[in-house]
Amino acid sequence: MPETLYLTINIVDRFLSMKVVPRRELQLVGISSMLLASKYEEIWATEVNDFVCISDNAYVKEQILVMEKAILVKLGWYLTVPTPYVFLVRYIKASVPNVDEELENMVFFFAELGVMHYSAVIAHCASTIAASAVYAARCTLKRSPAWTETLEHNTGYSENQLIDCAKLLVGFHSGAAESKLKAVFKKYSSIKSGAVALYSPAKELLAESSSDQ
Repeated sequence: MPETLYLTINIVDRFLSMKVVPRRELQLVGISSMLLASKYEEIWATEVNDFVCISDNAYVKEQILVMEKAILVKLGWYLTVPTPYVFLVRYIKASVPNVDEELENMVFFFAELGVMHYSAVIAHCASTIAASAVYAARCTLKRSPAWTETLEHNTGYSENQLIDCAKLLVGFHSGAAESKLKAVFKKYSSIKSGAVALYSPAKELLAESSSDQ
């Protein structure tokens, strides 16, 4: 579930900002965070033994449970946080009155590119990333206007406030096919996801991004 993905990233980010973790334990932090997020977001949470398999038996069940508790204690058991996903759902509804799978897929593609390049977008808050993903998607799909009064009202952002983050996202789109990290590109190149990753990047934002470098 996308909710689990975004919450996992938030948990990992907050935990690592509070505690120095040896490189050999980073994967353990990741799978333990996903276990927590799964329990929080999903009706049928993933079993601990499944995470043992995901780690290729790098860790045993007890290690995952111990790390899970350590993360909870460090975070003060605080898991109710605003992730980009919370804003994405609301902003997509504000963008189009009816179901628009093409736009929805494109928005989530941009949002997940932002997740993949987390160090680049970390300066932007979750709501900014979500609104910028919607703006970049509308520009890419040539929806006119690119930013509406309804979107500005619902997001609290003007078009000018989103351009910097949107340019980052479009830049990631432009380089996605050649990136070493191709998981998001492959996912959104599939028919199931509308093959939106194969669309041409938004030229106006890409040109601005290139001129800034």
